[in-house]
Amino acid sequence: MKKYILIVALLLTSSCGKWLDVKPQDGIIRDNYWQNKEQLKAAVIGCYSSLLNNGLVSELFVWGELRADMVSSTLNTAVDEVNIMQANILATNSYTSWSYVYSTINYCNTVIDYAAKVMETDKTLTQAALDGYLAEAHGLRALMYFYLMRTFGEVPLQLKATDSDNSLDQLEKSTQDQVYAQIVADLTFAETHALETYGSTAQDKGRLTKYGIYALEADVYLWNEKYDDCIAVCDKVINSGRYGLMDGSVQSQWFNNVFYIGNSAESIFEFQFDQQQLNPFYSMFIVATNRFIGSSRVMDEVYGIDLTDATKKDIRGDGGSIRATDQMIWKFAGATGGTTSVARTAADSWAHWFVYRYSDILLLKAEALAWVERGQEALDLVTTIRTRAGAIDGTSESPDPGSAIDVSNYILNERAREFAFEGKRWYDILRHAKRNNYAHLEIMLDMVAMTAPSSMQQSIINKYKDVRSHYLPINQYELQADKKLVQNPYYQ
Repeated sequence: MKKYILIVALLLTSSCGKWLDVKPQDGIIRDNYWQNKEQLKAAVIGCYSSLLNNGLVSELFVWGELRADMVSSTLNTAVDEVNIMQANILATNSYTSWSYVYSTINYCNTVIDYAAKVMETDKTLTQAALDGYLAEAHGLRALMYFYLMRTFGEVPLQLKATDSDNSLDQLEKSTQDQVYAQIVADLTFAETHALETYGSTAQDKGRLTKYGIYALEADVYLWNEKYDDCIAVCDKVINSGRYGLMDGSVQSQWFNNVFYIGNSAESIFEFQFDQQQLNPFYSMFIVATNRFIGSSRVMDEVYGIDLTDATKKDIRGDGGSIRATDQMIWKFAGATGGTTSVARTAADSWAHWFVYRYSDILLLKAEALAWVERGQEALDLVTTIRTRAGAIDGTSESPDPGSAIDVSNYILNERAREFAFEGKRWYDILRHAKRNNYAHLEIMLDMVAMTAPSSMQQSIINKYKDVRSHYLPINQYELQADKKLVQNPYYQ
């Protein structure tokens, strides 16, 4: 049998007591591996462990934030990172590499290809249990392809396991429609077979439950303007009664529960770092040589300051997402929230990566409602989010409920406040700009006009007027390795 690479090495210790007791490590999977359900579970958990690759999470942050308007560079920002911020992106830029994402896809492919083999040798493995494990692999593969589709546009659909965890077969690119169809197919299988719970809070937040699949489906449907489908799956999460917004009346307690500890009642899916597997955020955000800070506009324009009452503040702003005194990205850097500013140490840099929270479900649904002529319902959901956060009057808007674009723009602004620095901002802007065949491209162009350096403003605007530039180029190495690949049109 052909050899395959998979992450299956178990940790020798499990002092943290968490469910994620597998770390990524290349290992040869031979005929004697797929023998029992314990090995199958280890392989599936290994897929999740691959998400904790520091390179992957760094890339997800860069892809989702640097071309938008909420992150600024420092003197320590790498050249490739500055070039992305300035829309000067070449195929040699290291952040155009997709190998980390395809590595996780390959782990998922290996499970999908070989999981059924276990039933031949372990008669205690039921079809329902097998389908549950396969649902997780299909769901994670869909998530990875969703990131790729939104970042590169057209990408190869590698649906079979390969010899190496980070290499592709010789494949042509698939169109965005084809990639979208595959994402939906994976999610359809996953929705049918995913479990509602894995028996513990940590597992339910760190593995894809049925509700995590619904959350991803909502995002995918909204991206493709399938508004009724988006609303339907959002309602499945809302009506489950399993999630809710954490109380925000005491900022420090809210911050501690949602961001410092993680796995809160509003969490749906998080990449779960811990003291055995630290994240890359210390060097990115915390240490004196940090590479990224929040933009100066974040406090002034996104969260705002109440000049009439200093006690009024949006808990998501200073001491929530950002530290106003030095613009440190506090969501991942802070050890305490509120007015007591204590940053994480290097040993404490295990903040989770937040993929979906309950507030995302509410705002995804609100955006879909706006475009099916249910604007007042959409605004009511926004009010729910703002009330929990103590948002100040200065950021409140009163769009006409009958105007889909006005309500949608308000939701876009609210998503900036709610999901600052969570790797969503660029994708949110792109989704709004491209809606109805780029009927609202001015959303992106206005962002550039407000935030780009004056010397580069017109150049970047001219680039973004060509909608093909909204996707990254294929990395030069990938073009050399796969002769069937053709560079994305804008970069040819």
